[in-house]
Amino acid sequence: MCLAIPGQILEVVDESNRLAKVDVAGVQRNVNIGLLDDDGDGVGPGDWVLIHVGFAMSKVDEAEALETRRMLESMGEDYEQELEELKASIIE
Repeated sequence: MCLAIPGQILEVVDESNRLAKVDVAGVQRNVNIGLLDDDGDGVGPGDWVLIHVGFAMSKVDEAEALETRRMLESMGEDYEQELEELKASIIE
């Protein structure tokens, strides 16, 4: 199962390639934030995003991010598997 999981941007680590370090339930990984540049606002440190396969797909507010995470956590094994896959991923 593939889920879009919420994470908070900690810092932009590579501006030219639009990579940001994001915290997802304590797991920190680099994700591409370039898809969110098209709307003109972009994203930066402190923003919450929904992540799927290494890309930030949409910006969400904190309340929506936390509610989504609570819902995903209630899914149990599928959510845990998604976090394990995130831990194993590397985007440089």
